[in-house]
Amino acid sequence: MRLGIALLSSLVMAALAIFPARAEPALSPEAIIAALRSPTASTGNIADAVEEATGARGFMYHDMKPIFKARIVGRAATALLRPVLKHDQRKYPNYALQILDEAPAGSVLVYVLENGLEIAGMGNLMATTAKVRGLEGAVIDGAARDVEEVTRIGFPIFSRAISPATSVGRYVSVAKQVPVTCAGVLVQPGDYIVGDSDGVVVVPQAAASQVVELIAQYDAKESRMIPIIEREKSMLKALELYDRY
Repeated sequence: MRLGIALLSSLVMAALAIFPARAEPALSPEAIIAALRSPTASTGNIADAVEEATGARGFMYHDMKPIFKARIVGRAATALLRPVLKHDQRKYPNYALQILDEAPAGSVLVYVLENGLEIAGMGNLMATTAKVRGLEGAVIDGAARDVEEVTRIGFPIFSRAISPATSVGRYVSVAKQVPVTCAGVLVQPGDYIVGDSDGVVVVPQAAASQVVELIAQYDAKESRMIPIIEREKSMLKALELYDRY
């Protein structure tokens, strides 16, 4: 009898090794975007959640700001541009404009201009194209221009600088839909981009479901802490009670 039980146990363990327990399914992209759009999903909480989930910063440099007040949430479509080399006579495809025309509605354009803080990566014509195509916004590691016109158009642009200088003749686009480092953060095509008045945060695809879960936990804690702060007039007591430092 004991031999039979031992044999059965061995068979069960072998079956579990071959057919491991099924993991909980990840959230769909639509569910992730909806969660990141929630009023409780501040860029501050998202930045904290990305760092907890991945061990790396997800927030871009402090000078990445909207040219007018806006909030964006969408998936990254990337293009990389570099300065024109003096003796380079090659003809480059305009990947920046290609991705502008190809990115699905709701996408966030992520343009990286190498050493491009003095050069505008987007102006009114590109903003008009992006607006009519239903894109969510643009994040430019470089400058933007035509601020008043872009504000009138209503297409959200986040950039590190404002400059009237065109990129035409100064920059060539060398790749599209490739990983880029934008304002200090690695962005993979399809990563989730969230931007508001505080700045821009990148949520990696692989960590997005965990980030959403952590944001919900943060919101639950903060919702409980606020009445305590109001009652006790002390943030330290609230933090101590909920172990949030």
